[in-house]
Amino acid sequence: MTSISTLDVVASRAADSAAAFARTSPRDRADALVAVADALLDHADELIAIGADETGLAVARLTGELTRTAVQLRLFAETIVDGGYLDVRIDAADAGFVLGARPDIRRYLIPLGPVLNFAASNFPFAFSVAGGDTASALAAGCPVIVKAHPGHPRLSARTADVVAEALAGAGMPDGVFQLVEGEEAGVELLGHPLIAAGSFTGSLRAGRILADIATGRDAPIPFFGELGSVNPVFVTVDAITERGADIASGFATSVAGSAGQLCTKPGFVFVPIGHDLDAPIAAAVADVAEHRLLNPRITAGYVERRDAILSTAGVRIVAEGTVRVDDDGQGWVTPTIVSVGLSELEKAGDTLLDESFGPLSILVEYGTGTDLAAAAESLFDGSLTATIHIGDAEESSAVANLVEATTRLAGRVLFGGWPTGVAVTPAMQHGGPWPATTNDSGTSVGSAAIARFLRPVAYQGAPDRLLPEPLRNSNPWDVPQRVAAAGESPTWGENAR
Repeated sequence: MTSISTLDVVASRAADSAAAFARTSPRDRADALVAVADALLDHADELIAIGADETGLAVARLTGELTRTAVQLRLFAETIVDGGYLDVRIDAADAGFVLGARPDIRRYLIPLGPVLNFAASNFPFAFSVAGGDTASALAAGCPVIVKAHPGHPRLSARTADVVAEALAGAGMPDGVFQLVEGEEAGVELLGHPLIAAGSFTGSLRAGRILADIATGRDAPIPFFGELGSVNPVFVTVDAITERGADIASGFATSVAGSAGQLCTKPGFVFVPIGHDLDAPIAAAVADVAEHRLLNPRITAGYVERRDAILSTAGVRIVAEGTVRVDDDGQGWVTPTIVSVGLSELEKAGDTLLDESFGPLSILVEYGTGTDLAAAAESLFDGSLTATIHIGDAEESSAVANLVEATTRLAGRVLFGGWPTGVAVTPAMQHGGPWPATTNDSGTSVGSAAIARFLRPVAYQGAPDRLLPEPLRNSNPWDVPQRVAAAGESPTWGENAR
């Protein structure tokens, strides 16, 4: 555990490196991110072995996740080399401006400063020490302090060594990346005046505590938390008729993957009464091998939620699944699928609606004429995803209303497919309204994630020699500059007609 007495030194090292790191050119920072990606892959065998031992996740899953982590780093390298993320805007001085003489104004985005990243348990690579929050903050030019997750301490320490060595080898400033351990250290650092922002992936309870600390400081700081999501799925009669077997198979695979320990696991699937999916779903999950949960705390939480759901009035078992807990509290599970009528779900409320972190999902049976859009908005708070399965040619006002409702509900709306498996691409949105995240304008996956760690600043009437490189007329970083030239204002609006 990191000693509380050392936290001032940790924070000071990060703060001392911030100015120099912010001044590094996008290309130099991009080279450093690629160096980290290369180093992680060079140490893949060692890191994956540690991860499998500590988390119980399969080697194949961890191998793919480590590759994803390297891809994330390379995506952010491309993002910053492009330079568009700086959003450079230049208003040329204009004596003839329609509202009176306009001074020269130049605006762009700058790094916030030291970021404290709380690592996640369920993605020991992609959302942990070298994961997306770390990659996007470093790409933005922010020093990063990672608070290691206690579920994989050896992997966290070894990954941090690899990352730090790669950054140093790429010439990045000393103190730009550090690791701390222990809940108390994380909480204390979040309140430290030198920390400029926080990021978190984990439970609603812990995330709310941390968010309140960040916003309750004398000088509040941005806090980007991914907290919880039930990811509802809505299936129409036409979709069942056209591809019911595929829907059953895809659902089973999505719930079972990584023992359901994914923030995008479909927690509720709305299906029409008479769907006839019970047998194919039960058959599909019957073939799923027993899988260890991440740690005893998650096991205890899963067992408690599963017991509560199975004992709720109106719940019908489709596939009971299994739970085996050893003397150390570690759990091994197979998927549990239950069904309940829509009216019974409404009566049960939070007993059924709360998230179940693990391989458990609820089929919700609805009758003819049910307004799925109204059900979605009345039952669910914000979610990371919402999924709609419709017929190939299906088109109706009810479907259109459902699309509008799920757009208000979620950060990502899927048509067909399943929400598990988050593509690392520029357009990906991995965030949503509360309680999915604490800030519904951000994303923790995709190139837009860098925006969480930047803030705008404008310079008015500054001599060119004193401007930051991206705002100078010579544009030494060769980034995109959006220029409003003198003389344009009298014609504003003409192109909009």
